[in-house]
Amino acid sequence: MLWTLDKVVRVVFWGGVSALLATVLGALGIVSCLLAFTTLWLLSAAIYLYTADLKEPVDGKSVVLTGCDTGFGNTLALHLDNLGFRVFAGCLQADGEGAEHLRQEGSSRLHVLQMDVTSQDQLDKAAQEVKRLLPHGEGVWGLVNNAGVLSICPAEWSSMDGFRRDPEINVFGLIAATKAFLPLVRRARGRVVNVASICGRFGFIYMSAYTASKYAVEGFSDSLRQEMRGFGVKVCIIEPGNYAAGTRLFRTDEAAQEKVEAMLATASEEVKQEYGKEYPKRVEDFVRKMHREGGKDINPVINAFTEALTQTYPQNRYCPMNAYTYMIVFVNTHFPSWLYDTLFGG
Repeated sequence: MLWTLDKVVRVVFWGGVSALLATVLGALGIVSCLLAFTTLWLLSAAIYLYTADLKEPVDGKSVVLTGCDTGFGNTLALHLDNLGFRVFAGCLQADGEGAEHLRQEGSSRLHVLQMDVTSQDQLDKAAQEVKRLLPHGEGVWGLVNNAGVLSICPAEWSSMDGFRRDPEINVFGLIAATKAFLPLVRRARGRVVNVASICGRFGFIYMSAYTASKYAVEGFSDSLRQEMRGFGVKVCIIEPGNYAAGTRLFRTDEAAQEKVEAMLATASEEVKQEYGKEYPKRVEDFVRKMHREGGKDINPVINAFTEALTQTYPQNRYCPMNAYTYMIVFVNTHFPSWLYDTLFGG
C-alpha cells in the first residue's frame, strides 16, 4: 500500500472518532475506555486501509487527459500509459515539444490529441477522435481535467481581461471538456478527476483571479459528484500544494521579473502611486519565493491522480501537499479567519 498524508490524516480521524465513542462507552460502564478505544481504532483503521487498498483493473480502460504539454499532465500521461491504460493526451499544441515527447516515450496505446479547452470546435473533434479510436461500445473510464493557468496580480492592478483569463481556462474550459466527454464516462461508469488547488480551499495574496477560479472548480465538482451518483460515476478533486519548482512554472528569476513587469503594465499610474514604489518588489519577491519553496518532486500529485483513477472506493478529495501546507489548510478550515490572516496573510 502507498502511504500518503491523506491516509495518515484519515487514520488519525478514525482514532478521534474511536476516542469519542470509547469515552461514551466508558462513562456508561459498558466497557473499559482504553479497551474500547484500542479495539475501535484498530478495527476502523483496518477497515479503512483495506478499502483504500482495493484497486480496479486497468487493462482495457481508457483515460482522457487535458493539459498534457508540460507539468503534471505530461508526466501523468506517460505514467498511466506505463500502468496499462489507453491514454488520450490532449495538448494545447499537438505539434509542440511536449506532445512530441509523449509520442517518443509512450507506447502505441498513447494517443496525442489537439485540445485547446477554450475551443469548443477542438473539444468536439477530440471527442469524435476518441470515439473513433475506442473499441466498439467501450466508454472512457477516466477524464482528468488538468489544463490550467495561474495568474499572479493584485486584484486592483489586474485588468478585467486579465481576470477573465484564469476562469476561462480553469473553469469554463474544464466544464466544456467535462460536457464533451461525460457521455463516454457515463457509459463506462467511470471517473471524472478535476484539478483544483489549495487555493480552492482558502484565498491567497496576489492570486485573486486564480483563487476565484479554483473555488469555482471545487463548487462545480461537488455539484457534479452528486448529479453523477445515480449513474455510478465518481467525481474526485485533486488539491495540489505548491509544486512550482517541479512543474517549472517559473523557469528562471527573469521569468518572475517579467511577470511583475507585465502586471505593472496593466495598472494605472494613480494605482501605482497609491500602492508605492516598493509594492511591485514585494510581489516579485513573492513569485521568487513561491518558486524557491515549491516542491520539486511531483510524484505525490501523480500518485493522487493514480489513486483517484484506480481505487475501488476513491476519495472525494486528494490533498498532495507537505505537512506544513496541510496545517495551513486545517487552520483556515477550522479556526477563525483572523488567525489565518495573522499567521499566513500578506
